[in-house]
Amino acid sequence: MHAAAAEKMNPTTRPHCKLRPVPHTDVRWTGGFWGERFEICRHTMIAGMQRALAEPDNAALLANFAVAAGFQPGRHRGTKWSDGDCYKWLEAVAHVYGATGDAALDELMDAQIAVIGKAQADDGYISTQVQLTERTRWDSLHTHELYNMGHLMTAAAVHHRVTGKMAFLQIAVKLADHLHDVFAPRPVALAHFGFNPSNIMGAVDLYRATGNARYLDLARTFVDMRGSAPGGTDLNQTRTPLREEREAVGHAVTATYLYAGAADLYAETGEPALLEALERIWRNVVERKLYLTGAVGALHHGVSAHRDSVHEAFGLDYQLPNRTGYNETCANIGNAMWNQRMLGITGDAAYADVMERVLYNSALSAMSLDGTRFFYTNPLARSQRMPLLSQDSTERWFTFRCYCCPPQVLRTLAGLHNWAYSVSADGVWIHLYGSSRLATELDGGARIALTQTSGYPWHGAVKVTVHQAPPAELALRLRIPGWADGAAVRVNGRAAAVSVRPGRYAVVRRTWSEGDVLELALPMTPRLVTAHPFVEETRGQTAVVRGPVVYCLESADLPHDVSLWDVRIPRDIALTARYDEELLGGVTLLEGAALCVDSQPPDPALYREPVSEKRRPIDLRLIPYFAWCNRGPGEMSVWLPRA
Repeated sequence: MHAAAAEKMNPTTRPHCKLRPVPHTDVRWTGGFWGERFEICRHTMIAGMQRALAEPDNAALLANFAVAAGFQPGRHRGTKWSDGDCYKWLEAVAHVYGATGDAALDELMDAQIAVIGKAQADDGYISTQVQLTERTRWDSLHTHELYNMGHLMTAAAVHHRVTGKMAFLQIAVKLADHLHDVFAPRPVALAHFGFNPSNIMGAVDLYRATGNARYLDLARTFVDMRGSAPGGTDLNQTRTPLREEREAVGHAVTATYLYAGAADLYAETGEPALLEALERIWRNVVERKLYLTGAVGALHHGVSAHRDSVHEAFGLDYQLPNRTGYNETCANIGNAMWNQRMLGITGDAAYADVMERVLYNSALSAMSLDGTRFFYTNPLARSQRMPLLSQDSTERWFTFRCYCCPPQVLRTLAGLHNWAYSVSADGVWIHLYGSSRLATELDGGARIALTQTSGYPWHGAVKVTVHQAPPAELALRLRIPGWADGAAVRVNGRAAAVSVRPGRYAVVRRTWSEGDVLELALPMTPRLVTAHPFVEETRGQTAVVRGPVVYCLESADLPHDVSLWDVRIPRDIALTARYDEELLGGVTLLEGAALCVDSQPPDPALYREPVSEKRRPIDLRLIPYFAWCNRGPGEMSVWLPRA
């Protein structure tokens, strides 16, 4: 079956979503910021990650499938969630193949899928960390079986969508049938089972690929299990049923995966209690637990409000440390995934704003600029004087003791073109700005084709040219970011008589003709921001943002005799934006005049009387946060004291 035919056969249309996704064949990056990163995915990251997945000391290994299939001798190596990270890599390969038609990638997937099929047990079960060890099936939620299996189902659905082939989908169907047999009866012993619930999204993805309601029922079962019996914990969101939860708690990856999966379930069922819970939890996150970079999960280790031991977790309200912020890459991207789904359900630009904030900041900060090395944690400050905590590292790495983050970054960037546009009954919604083309079918069968040209996020000019449109009124909706006070919209060179409000979509409704040009001008003036006073770690400090990009100060940009911690930001600082194509792969810098206080001799006293500070001017240069630590280890901070 041809890929386009497979996608059109999709029997579900997300009946409870305001917006409909665009088929993967209908949108492409054509250059610019995201286009450049897609090319890094295609030409560097896929092959580099394949090499990492072959390294015996890495935490995730493709070889486990070959051993389980009987193709080679050996034992299980890596983490208990190794399989899932391999499936994420395979999903990314499918996204890139879908956009390029690269025959070599198709062959690569076929070969790996054949091995996975041979590794699968006759009853559909597959998890090599159990099959190749003395472990017992479904014995411990920390064995991560459902995490692995959820990513298999998602990867198989994507592969089927972009290739039309059935082999991987049949593996997923066989697995899901097994899961339904095990979990649909709701055995009491498995009431809290499943640590990291990629299985909810995976089951819905499989339902959308097959139309078999059995898999939607499976997703509902997985959501209903959470908090369904005494003995749960905030760590993996099993203390309180999701529909009753009031705040984001516990492990931030398991939380955002749960919320994204529940959003998928709502999109198909329309259950009001699910959406009400998700909206409550979302407000708690964005109002009290969200970093400026879109990151979530402040704590390396801690306790919840219920006194449950937690790790890699949301903290209490306003608990947002900078140097010790955990902000695991998978959690940050999970936050973007959740918001992308909420955007589709509601059409509310507030979700798109959070999604974009993650993408340009705490998702990209995990990856070196060349796409070869990665961070697990993403703090907002780094000091050479203080020890590293769990999973922190001075530099990005190629292999690691927990390898979940690299394929998470890869699959997100590889499939990001699918997040750029949506359609609804009356037109097209543009969520992400960047050079791209769209040619798709609207409800009723009419065709729309347009191109977008933009140097965003470095420049605020967005140009949309219409190449094909139906001979009837059609709405083109441009997202006006929440920070974009003063944005302007023009049609064919004239100001458009439409409402242009930050945090909304500007709706330009007219009968479009070939050659019509829609232009959006976004203000790109650098902005100083402060945090809520309850965020103790940022009292008296400021951060700098330009467009969607958060900036930081890195020690590499300071004179040798100036400590990063002695820099002060004047309240009236004038910052100038300058694009430097030679630095950090080409970025827009912010430059201005700041102050430096003369460092005092080290004082062993924990508390001391204040001393007068001698201040002198220095030239300040700020770089995008996502680009830090690409010039060797050093110190960095997003938040800086105000003078």
